[in-house]
Amino acid sequence: MRADLLTNEHLMFRDAFRRFAAKEITPHHPQWEKDGLVPRDLWQKAGAAGFLCMDVPETYGGLGAKDFRYNAIISEELVRAAASGPGFAVHTDMVAPYISQFGTEEQKRRWLPGLVSGQTIAAIAMSEPNTGSDVAAVQTTAVRHAHHYLLNGQKTFISNGILNDLVIVAAKTNPQAGAKGVSLIVVERNMAGYERGRNLDKIGMHAQDTAELFFHDVHVPFDNLIGQENMGFIYLMQRLPQERLTIAVGAIAAAEIALEWTVAYCQQRTAFGRPIGKFQNSRFKLAEMKTEIEIGRTFVDHCISLHNRGDLSVEQAAMAKWWTTDLQVRVIDQCLQLHGGYGYMMEYPIAKAYIDSRAQKIYGGSNEIMKEIIGRAMGF
Repeated sequence: MRADLLTNEHLMFRDAFRRFAAKEITPHHPQWEKDGLVPRDLWQKAGAAGFLCMDVPETYGGLGAKDFRYNAIISEELVRAAASGPGFAVHTDMVAPYISQFGTEEQKRRWLPGLVSGQTIAAIAMSEPNTGSDVAAVQTTAVRHAHHYLLNGQKTFISNGILNDLVIVAAKTNPQAGAKGVSLIVVERNMAGYERGRNLDKIGMHAQDTAELFFHDVHVPFDNLIGQENMGFIYLMQRLPQERLTIAVGAIAAAEIALEWTVAYCQQRTAFGRPIGKFQNSRFKLAEMKTEIEIGRTFVDHCISLHNRGDLSVEQAAMAKWWTTDLQVRVIDQCLQLHGGYGYMMEYPIAKAYIDSRAQKIYGGSNEIMKEIIGRAMGF
């Protein structure tokens, strides 16, 4: 975010998290890339330092900071640290709010303190092998029995899939009702019949555990229903704008840092007796990227302000997610090209940024779906 949008408290928070990342994340991230996940104690350290679920009320252990700028700072600083492993955004921005906004008092007291402290790691499970962005078409079912739901189905591409202790599952409680038959149900780690599949082998983001989840006759108490039965699709539509804004925040930050690396490289690297930034093609490419990033930053910061006021619309969030992630991929590709052969070497951060960036256009709803949302909002 632009500095003029941040208070002294935000700047102190940013500096504290930047120091945390430098000490607890950056030195260890290469090993986590090899391991395929981050250690659980990182979550506990982040929780102890106040870097998880900042908007959760103090009653449940949080900071009570209902200001998305704190969330954005975490996302931006993780990008600056080239730390794609810690799934803090899923935990803080995408899961905890469902419990805070739609959960019962008993659910809040049961789950929120653990999410804040990092003792409990959270995930959300929507995508299925045959159902990606079309949440209304999920095939996982939750059938009512005497004292519980009987949950059956499969989910895939689930971030925090291996580590999670608590996962919010989108399931059909009324399979004949389409979108009006979806409910959100919390499954906990030790429930019989809940199984994790393999940690998926991805192109990039190797330290982020992404897994398949299986539910075989899982007995889930009625008390684990979030909100009202068959209202899950509505809850998702209310919360997805924040998820997409989170992705946009990371996207524009990634474009900014990639350009910083590339400007520095173009000033130092010489060809034909002069820095490569002095060539007209390089200057033009850098100028184009700088301009587009400034446009994107202005819009994302505007969306953050709208969201803090409760005025961010579904289509505005879709615009931000689509445009900035497309920009991120395009900018990083051009930056890699300006690095020449060195850009293809993993010792240069632009190479890792390149392989990590591609998923941005897919998760949180593919960019094609974002355009569909925008088009429908226009009346088409």
